[in-house]
Amino acid sequence: MTPSDLFTISHRDSLGRARAGMLRLPHGTVPTPAFMPVGTHASVKGLTSDQIAATGASILLCNAFHLALRPGEDLVRELGGLHRFMNWNRPILTDSGGYQIFSLGKLFEVDDESVSFQSPVDGKRLTFTPERVVEIQEALGVDIMMPLDQPVGWPCEEDSARFAMRRSVAWLKRAVAAKKTSQVLFGIAQGSVFHDVRREGTALVLETGVPGLAVGGLAVGEGQDLMLKGLDFALRGAPAQYPVYLMGVGTPADLVEAIDRGVDMFDCVLPTRNGRTGWAWTSEGVLRIRNSVFREDARPLDPRCEGPCCRVSRAYIRHLFISGEMLGPSLLSFHNLRYYQRLVEGAREAIIEKKWHLYKMQILDRVKRIGRRVVQP
Repeated sequence: MTPSDLFTISHRDSLGRARAGMLRLPHGTVPTPAFMPVGTHASVKGLTSDQIAATGASILLCNAFHLALRPGEDLVRELGGLHRFMNWNRPILTDSGGYQIFSLGKLFEVDDESVSFQSPVDGKRLTFTPERVVEIQEALGVDIMMPLDQPVGWPCEEDSARFAMRRSVAWLKRAVAAKKTSQVLFGIAQGSVFHDVRREGTALVLETGVPGLAVGGLAVGEGQDLMLKGLDFALRGAPAQYPVYLMGVGTPADLVEAIDRGVDMFDCVLPTRNGRTGWAWTSEGVLRIRNSVFREDARPLDPRCEGPCCRVSRAYIRHLFISGEMLGPSLLSFHNLRYYQRLVEGAREAIIEKKWHLYKMQILDRVKRIGRRVVQP
């Protein structure tokens, strides 16, 4: 598969790299820019598949590492594949789990051949190779697979970033050779925030012939300024026809800045994690629903939101959280996902209507103006 078979760009911003396009996948088309809710264990916590679709999501992210540990890819395959298993009939992208493995601290060991680790589920010692990770995702039957890679944290030395980038490319080559199905395999370009390493990483990934580029290893503690510089370095030599996925990012401001640089796909746990802990993104600011000032507040969370969470009062949602009712986290998770979907829908519309620069400045101005301000009644 070539990038043009997978991805079509319909509109481009005349002043920058922002673009609106369409991914064509076996389980449906995905308008871009696109935000993928994170369903690590084949579940976006607290939401049904119908509710996830109702937020406007056209593609979902799951995690091959976690699903291989529990319930196991063979069981998922026997039950009809991941789409049927979780009752989601739209596209699915699976992360390989490289980030999760390398976040296990002293519980993993890595060499050029593989990475071995102690399972966080049952303590057994397991080994993942690039070939094994492809095999897992083929069994799951997902639309887009990600290869095993070696991310680096922050801070890091340039030599360490280059070593991890080159090992990730070597693993990608093995993944490409191991792939037996027509499922799409993206390549992950590592390189932290270093100019030469990022440019080399992108070039080496594209030389493998994969039809999509993922930018990994950013938003790991370096701050937005360095993150955006690393992204600029990574995309500087990337041909425009490749779909670009920025992994694990981020805040609304991060998304807008990245779209302006030519990114098409995102995922992040922030909307649902914040929702479960009582924080709501709104057009007026960030609302901490447990705050006692909302005890008698009859207004909706956000007057600009049409979701079910905004058909009830702030006072009611606060009551749910204070009472320990699971409906509260569910409603805020839905609301925050809808907020993110409205953000990328607005970006797509602005690009198509040649109003991207105005939309970008409006969003960034709003974010700068309200910051993390807690909304008061």
